Amino acid sequence: MADKQTELTSAPPSRREFLKNSTAAVVGGAMGANLLLSRSAHAAGGDAMKIGLIGCGGRGTGAVGNAFAADSNIKLTALADAFDDRLQGSLNQLKKTAADRVAVEPDHCFVGFDAYEKLLATDVDVVILATPPHFRPAQLKAAIAAGKHVFCEKPVAVDAPGVRSVLATTEEARRKNLSIVSGLCYRYDLPKRELIKRVHDGAIGDILAMKVSYNTGTLWHHGRNPSWSEMEYQLRNWLYFTWLSGDFNVEQHVHSLDKAAWAMRDEPPVRATGLGGRQVRVEEQWGNIFDHFSVVYEYANGTKLFAQCRQMGGCSIDVSDHLIGNKGSAEMMRGAIESTQPWRYHGPKPNMYEVEHQELFAGIRSGNPLNNGLYMARSTMLAIMGRMVSYSGQTLTWDQCLNSTEDLTPAKYEWGAVPVPPVAKPGLTQFV
Repeated sequence: MADKQTELTSAPPSRREFLKNSTAAVVGGAMGANLLLSRSAHAAGGDAMKIGLIGCGGRGTGAVGNAFAADSNIKLTALADAFDDRLQGSLNQLKKTAADRVAVEPDHCFVGFDAYEKLLATDVDVVILATPPHFRPAQLKAAIAAGKHVFCEKPVAVDAPGVRSVLATTEEARRKNLSIVSGLCYRYDLPKRELIKRVHDGAIGDILAMKVSYNTGTLWHHGRNPSWSEMEYQLRNWLYFTWLSGDFNVEQHVHSLDKAAWAMRDEPPVRATGLGGRQVRVEEQWGNIFDHFSVVYEYANGTKLFAQCRQMGGCSIDVSDHLIGNKGSAEMMRGAIESTQPWRYHGPKPNMYEVEHQELFAGIRSGNPLNNGLYMARSTMLAIMGRMVSYSGQTLTWDQCLNSTEDLTPAKYEWGAVPVPPVAKPGLTQFV
């Protein structure tokens, strides 16, 4: 994850029912998940599951480590990446930390733009999708078509056509009884699950407003090697190109927006208005993304979401989520509710990155795979909507944004020249 980084099939419950019961489903967190894994693994005959990693950067390598920690009966058998050095670096790191879990033969190491297709043709049971977000819709579609269960990193698209593709794939996965577990990890954090359950049960009354912030510093940059083509340079520094990352409010701030969406039971807003720009990161090395956003989302019931994010060095840090109701307030990152009956979370706090994999494998082994596709697509669209209103300077509706025809896909995938669109200018950049 660059920033540090459930619905059941077969007569699925409503989203509201799922959210209400999610904490109970964990059965006390990691202990409950491990118990379920033990029972279902026995029922399945104890067969080891094979996983494949598509996208061998830091987040993908970390996700494999989380999967190893979550289930003792899985093995990594295939890797795919655009670059061989990234693949080999990931493979070497994983061998150092978990050699007995790594069973990747040289003929199961795939490199290039079509590497994911070659990996999906192997006998892996589960794939981890951790390439730059632009590639997520096509790779998710191909994985489900190939009959694989999926752990899908956030965000899941960079434009509206990509979101619509993910929504269609989500339904296909449901029909085929395949898993899609999202890397929107806070949904798997026990303190936040309990807080949201209480909010939905009326602990703060009706939500009147929400304020979410992801104000942080700058992230990595790998520089420019003279031997690299422009395509390679952009892929190696994908955070800074809108076509690859969606801009940082999509790639990073999606976590904050997802928590707000969760509080609103995943109902989309009616409209949004935003502003943003590029004040500090103005040099060529920062591609064509902004360095700050501020967006106001309006919901049909009158609730407003005030969302801001910033990536600038030397500034104060604020990563927080506040819910304000007519009977109290809640702060999600602290696991705290202020009302006539104040509450703090004091229960178990297992690693949420491991819990999401525990529940992924438990669902597969029990025959009740999880499908997070709807909320991960809507939360991604919420972030894309924020970019659209900020880039254009226009107030736009949810339907306008979801039905946008703007497609950020390059003309072709090959190692050569690829244009860099100009930095957006609100009032001049047109909504498409």
